[in-house]
Amino acid sequence: MKIIEVRSHSGPSQIFIGERLENLSRHLDLNSAVLIADRNVHRLHGASFPPLPLILVDGSEARKTLDTVRSIYRDLLELRIDRSAFIVGIGGGIVCDIAGFVASTYLRGLRHGFVATSLLAQVDASVGGKTGVNLDGYKNIVGAFHQPEFVLCDPFVLKTLPAREVRIGFVEVIKHGFIAEPRLLSVLEDQADRAKALDPVLMTEIVHDSILVKASVVGRDEREAGERKILNFGHTLAHALEKVEMISHGEAVALGMIFALKLSLRKGILKEALVLDRLIRLLRLYDLPVDLARDPEPVFQAMIKDKKKSGEAIDFILLEDIGKPRMDMIPLSVLREDVHDLCQLART
Repeated sequence: MKIIEVRSHSGPSQIFIGERLENLSRHLDLNSAVLIADRNVHRLHGASFPPLPLILVDGSEARKTLDTVRSIYRDLLELRIDRSAFIVGIGGGIVCDIAGFVASTYLRGLRHGFVATSLLAQVDASVGGKTGVNLDGYKNIVGAFHQPEFVLCDPFVLKTLPAREVRIGFVEVIKHGFIAEPRLLSVLEDQADRAKALDPVLMTEIVHDSILVKASVVGRDEREAGERKILNFGHTLAHALEKVEMISHGEAVALGMIFALKLSLRKGILKEALVLDRLIRLLRLYDLPVDLARDPEPVFQAMIKDKKKSGEAIDFILLEDIGKPRMDMIPLSVLREDVHDLCQLART
């Protein structure tokens, strides 16, 4: 087992990579904990859950709403939960977001932790203290920063994930490689068969190295005042695609990274087209989409409602090279032209 500690202004968060789900009770006071778990995860792994009050939720993007949060609040009221309670979210990124948001707001804030059961949750959603739910289809528009006290990342539960969930988890690993850790990219290229087979030893290494990227950034910029924004590489277009195209977060980020690199090349920030070629090869290697052809105007209209918009410009993370991200404020008038040109060029 490997342990990473994320240090932030709101307190430390320990991430246990390689810890097993059945050992969750070792990290809890069983007299005060409540579980909020994905219904499918409970069906598959419920026998490993500790004997605690349990609230089951659907881990779908459509249910990541204030209505679901309201329902959980009522369940907590019925359980007579007080401020000594500890909330544990068990599931993928959506359930971690929901459980974290509930913990950040119920009784003005409860302690909480996660068992991250998807690859996406292990390398991204459960780490860093961001919580949130969607509103009217807009991603994470209601949320808070609330650090989990711990995150358990069990490599063996990944074996029960649908293939599509595995693929979209690898997108975030690829993202971390491009913004900060080129060695991750080499591992993904050289060990692709073992990685795609979810070899527990290799996945423990991959998850550990990927989390290190995010943990180091979060430790320096917990509330996304500056450096943490580099973790949004690929996400500005991705959130728009999720709303317009109704595709998964991971698939949208894959396309968003392609767009960001094409934009970097277009603006002369990235000098070497081989970086884009490498990204496309990696995405194809992990069976991820690379076709950027989309109807540009609906995508642009969704982008201008993004949280990263500031006045008449929007934050965009571009790359000068692998491991060298930078943030540019791109005027909406210019971005509209870029979206139209790059999407339409992909269609020809």
